[in-house]
Amino acid sequence: MKIRDRRVIAAAGFVGTHIVRLLSSTLRFDQRSIGPIPVDPLQPPEREPFIYALWHENFLIPIARFGNPGVSALVSRHADGKLLGSFIASTGMRIVHGSTSRGGVAAVRELLRSGTGHLAVTPDGPRGPRREVQPGVVYLASRTGLRIVPIGVGFRRPWRMNSWDSFAVPRPFSRVRCLFGQPITVPQSLYSNALTPHTRHLQSELDNLTAAAQDWADNGWLVLPPTVLHTRVPVVEHPSRTFEVAGVERAAGG
Repeated sequence: MKIRDRRVIAAAGFVGTHIVRLLSSTLRFDQRSIGPIPVDPLQPPEREPFIYALWHENFLIPIARFGNPGVSALVSRHADGKLLGSFIASTGMRIVHGSTSRGGVAAVRELLRSGTGHLAVTPDGPRGPRREVQPGVVYLASRTGLRIVPIGVGFRRPWRMNSWDSFAVPRPFSRVRCLFGQPITVPQSLYSNALTPHTRHLQSELDNLTAAAQDWADNGWLVLPPTVLHTRVPVVEHPSRTFEVAGVERAAGG
């Protein structure tokens, strides 16, 4: 049954936000930026606004952790998108209607009207296929001039919903790990037939970062493979327990 009453949707978003934040406060959360300059959505967009991209199944905790008025979220106009939008708005984020599969032109126009700021997107949403980048996010980057920051998220034995994306809900007190990739530059004013190489690049980065974050959550070790580690990344979680393996630093995580 789809919820259509605006008051019910708003109330559900408000209550859901408090439940997610309570859950988030119990988690053993950690994050890293891959690259010489740390990036995350809590940084003021005046420094440089980015498009933050993560898989649809993983957005729950990052929104609770990083949602703020400096970030706009790209949300579909479907009924489930309205419920998600209510949850997102309760974190202080702004809403831009559209998706990476349709409504891209309208989303670009609204972004340009609303001014600069970070943008959060799920490049396989709102309907899938799961973990498959749609070219719309590359189109957005090309038209707005914003660089894309891919995000990999890993959960330690989460609950999975019976949905198209196998939506992840972390267990209380479990490990959640988040990796921010290096910003990806997309040339401006690309035609549709020139989006494919950049879409494949983003796909590869998201796949690699997600795998690394998942391994970090499962094992408590952050080991970045060469496909992710473009520069040496200092990992100092517990300095007395830090050591190197094959030229890549490891740190014993919680």
